[in-house]
Amino acid sequence: MSQIIIYTSENCPYCRLAKDLLNSHGIAFEEIRVDLDDKKREEMIQLSHRRTVPQIFIHNKAIGGFDDLKDLIKSGKLNTLLNQSSE
Repeated sequence: MSQIIIYTSENCPYCRLAKDLLNSHGIAFEEIRVDLDDKKREEMIQLSHRRTVPQIFIHNKAIGGFDDLKDLIKSGKLNTLLNQSSE
């Protein structure tokens, strides 16, 4: 399983930005499209307690959306999170 999982939908500009940001840094992720699967949407809501996409998880821990991801990268904290083992 990927260290990063992103719940997305097709027409979401912030989803595209989050994926582009990770790709530009060479960081692999697993994408789960909630617009194609209502069960995955419910799963995302249950795990994150949020209804909006993207919802991003690192080692199964919710970190938020695109702005949160951008802040983690800018602060240098994303690498720290990625290097921690999954708990």
